[in-house]
Amino acid sequence: YEDAEILDMQFNDGKFIFDIGGESYKLGEQTPDAPQKMCANSAKGQHIHLIVDDQPYAAKYTDEFDYDIEDGNHYILAFLSRSYHESIKTDKASVAIKATIEGNSITDPENISEPMLFYSRPKGTYVGEDTKKVMLDFYLVNADLGNDYKVIADINGEEHMLDKWQPYYIEGLPMGKNTITLSLVDATGNLVNAPLNPVSRTIELVADPAENQ
Repeated sequence: YEDAEILDMQFNDGKFIFDIGGESYKLGEQTPDAPQKMCANSAKGQHIHLIVDDQPYAAKYTDEFDYDIEDGNHYILAFLSRSYHESIKTDKASVAIKATIEGNSITDPENISEPMLFYSRPKGTYVGEDTKKVMLDFYLVNADLGNDYKVIADINGEEHMLDKWQPYYIEGLPMGKNTITLSLVDATGNLVNAPLNPVSRTIELVADPAENQ
């Protein structure tokens, strides 16, 4: 998916319109290696992850859709996702802006200049087989992991230091509610003074009811 790209993003009168380029990537199609991933996969196929501030993403399977954003200043990230919700981690495949919203329209958009971490997955409720291998995926803007920046993933109070921008897979999570907090930290492990940092989500794992019958 090296050629997959978001050429343009418009938001006017409560409607997003995306212009997506590249021959290899198509919204609504299954990602070819989805069966091998053995993690939650969308039957609706590949999609756009739209994240406003630190809110859970919205998955959108078409290049035009209605959406409401409150008036005010917001950080908006959109990136192309595989059918199993893993982001395509290239500059071309995303748009990240800081913008004022007035009347459900973007005004004064500008590129985000500071380092930022956006939480993507896991999200929501996982049932049955999907509970065995839960993907952790996040999106970085103006931050290269390694020497300069790292991400601390706190999973139910257990901290993991991540120094590569890639998806990670969490296995052995207990049934019920699980809380994950992602923090962007500097080379010395201190929290970066960045917008919306850190960010937390609570997800739920549920056993497959069919297995108990």
